[in-house]
Amino acid sequence: MATKASDLFIQCLEAEGCEYVFGVPGEENLDFLDSLSRSEKIKLILTRHEQGAGFMAATYGRHTGKTGVCLATLGPGATNFVTAAAYAYLGGMPILMVTGQKPIKKSKQGRFQILDVVDMMRPITKFTHQLASSDNIPSRVREAFRLAEEEKPGATHIEFPEDIADEHTDSVPLPRSHVRRPHADDKSIRTAAKKLEAAKSPVLVIGAGANRTMTSRMLLQFIEKTGIPFVTTQLGKGVIDETHPKFLGCAALSAGDFVHKAIESADLIVNIGHDVIEKPPFFMKQGGTEVIHVSVRSAEVDPVYFPQIEVVGDIANAIWQLKEDIVPSPAWNFDRMLAARAAEVAHTDSISDDARHPIYPPYLVRKIREAMPADGIICLDNGVYKIWFARNYTARKANTVLLDNALATMGAGLPSAMASAMVYPDRKVMAICGDGGFMMNSQEMETAVRLGLNITVLILNDNSYGMIRWKQANMGFKDWGLTYGNPDFVKYAEAYGATGHRVESAEALPALLKHCLDTPGVHLIDCPVDYSDNDQILNKDIKTLSAAL
Repeated sequence: MATKASDLFIQCLEAEGCEYVFGVPGEENLDFLDSLSRSEKIKLILTRHEQGAGFMAATYGRHTGKTGVCLATLGPGATNFVTAAAYAYLGGMPILMVTGQKPIKKSKQGRFQILDVVDMMRPITKFTHQLASSDNIPSRVREAFRLAEEEKPGATHIEFPEDIADEHTDSVPLPRSHVRRPHADDKSIRTAAKKLEAAKSPVLVIGAGANRTMTSRMLLQFIEKTGIPFVTTQLGKGVIDETHPKFLGCAALSAGDFVHKAIESADLIVNIGHDVIEKPPFFMKQGGTEVIHVSVRSAEVDPVYFPQIEVVGDIANAIWQLKEDIVPSPAWNFDRMLAARAAEVAHTDSISDDARHPIYPPYLVRKIREAMPADGIICLDNGVYKIWFARNYTARKANTVLLDNALATMGAGLPSAMASAMVYPDRKVMAICGDGGFMMNSQEMETAVRLGLNITVLILNDNSYGMIRWKQANMGFKDWGLTYGNPDFVKYAEAYGATGHRVESAEALPALLKHCLDTPGVHLIDCPVDYSDNDQILNKDIKTLSAAL
């Protein structure tokens, strides 16, 4: 017998290994929802806003490498996916968005709620398609998953109209193909190795692509054999344990930091998994330091990025080939780079014990690092605290510091932590949000409680959009237009059935963090934060100290 189209769609998702569908259904999705209710392999995660569903799906994709699937209805449901689509598209996270639509062959509702969602999604997805025939469901779903997961991963979209969902068809799901990333060319490996051997002070810069393709083991072997130091971008944090003696820091500030001083002392830069989406930790110029580009994709040339040598292929394999080929040079000298790192550590240590209240950011970062195990996951929303954590929080493992340095959207921290707790239920997970970013998707607290997740939500409370205030001060403008009032976050948490806490002193913070991380359930911590020294430290002190090296 022929299969109902919505049943076939679910069968195709099952064939792709889909575990969850995150979302908010609408009346145009009811066939899909009914078919999903009979699946024994896929669980519906009903959220309170489509944006939260999209962020959860993207984080699922970031952790697993598998496509996260999310669902919305037409019109306003689909438009609420736009930010999440951009988040996944720029951030390299595989997702498939499924949106409903009115019947396309005969509709009695005119243009009610109808937007051209396929065209709307086109600039921020790798693939977008309206299903006009149930016979094509298997090939379109397979193509969406293939493109979502292929480097660079990203967002895909399928519009599933109501009348197509109710059709019947003889089509069956297509099996996933077995695919391997191509290896880098031997000659490019030899060229890169020769260039490295001839350098005096090479440095590795580890970016987003290295985090996605899980190159930790091969990179560690390469660093151990050669002794070449490394820096990371914000999206490359944790690929190598940052307690490693050759770690030089994370590029969190745009310029003038100790890590930039270390890079400036290099005469050759090996850029591993570079993505032009991120603010670069260095700028190329004619006649400047040469760059070797190692990535699955060839370099996107930019006025400040035009590498001289490209090693294109699977990153882990390319690094292994380089490790096998290279002969470490006795002439290499990394003293200036390591001195810059030592100066950064000394500066961080000098400000991290300030036990004032409201809480001082360097103290906060240190105490959270002490409270979190090596495999614990922190999920940052977007705000000025992201700079403090990127610089000062030593990531021990890949994908344990989830921050967004691509779209850099607010509102993703809580949903990201929720998805992390679902993928890794036995690991400690903490969302770290500004009060502004938290309130943009705070309704997902209900979802977290309903799902029985174990997460801690730390709200850094300064009653303002602190990142923009910091920039406002840095640009010499008066402090204006960026402050607001907040609810009582403890009562707010309790209203959702979560447990609320408030930081009353710096001395009490470590015990409170431990209690929340060790106690099952959803915990919210209202943490007043003192950002008064942000401008002095981040814009003045660090630049003065690093310039003096």
